[in-house]
Amino acid sequence: MTRILIIEDNKDLAYGLQSNLEIEGYEVRTAATGPDGVQQARAFLPDLIVLDLMLPQMDGFAVLEAIRESKLQMPVLILTARGEEVDKVRGLRLGADDYVTKPFGLMELLARVEAILRRTGALPDKILIGDLEVCPRTRSVKKHGERIDLAPKEFDLLLELIRQDGAVVSRVDLMKTVWGHSSTIVSRTVDTHIAELRRKLEADASNPSLIVTVRKAGYRIVR
Repeated sequence: MTRILIIEDNKDLAYGLQSNLEIEGYEVRTAATGPDGVQQARAFLPDLIVLDLMLPQMDGFAVLEAIRESKLQMPVLILTARGEEVDKVRGLRLGADDYVTKPFGLMELLARVEAILRRTGALPDKILIGDLEVCPRTRSVKKHGERIDLAPKEFDLLLELIRQDGAVVSRVDLMKTVWGHSSTIVSRTVDTHIAELRRKLEADASNPSLIVTVRKAGYRIVR
């Protein structure tokens, strides 16, 4: 069962979210303080964390930093009343995957949760590709047994290529799936992230053998 941790000090909101997520079939736990949230993230190892920024004892930014410093890479959905762009940017740079501002619609939140889990779920707990070991649940990657740190979107991109199991994926489709962009206009975003993945994962980034380019079509992973 997919596990979700809600770190939210508003008891009514936490209860409402927990109830609705459990109705959708998720296993849900809650934490009302920052330190408790960090502890539960380490022990429970959820597939997704819903994190409020305004928390007692330790704010959401500090919680997110502590989670990432613990080498936990599960996706994080920030849920907060603070809608300023600077807060959104800070949260995303610290490793959050999405951001919902209060007040919000329940259906929107559930859709965001489903979208994030769709990018990271439906895969084995451990995937071996050559000398790589990829663990979707902990969002971790090891090469020759040594951990490789990937940014959240780099990991999402790698998982999407793995999920396609060697099929060619266009840049447009990757933009839609990984970044949620519906536009058919392709930016350099995909190419930049592919280049960074190759730098971190390939034996020779200039002559890639893991993530290969299919001319005028897109990219595919060689398993």
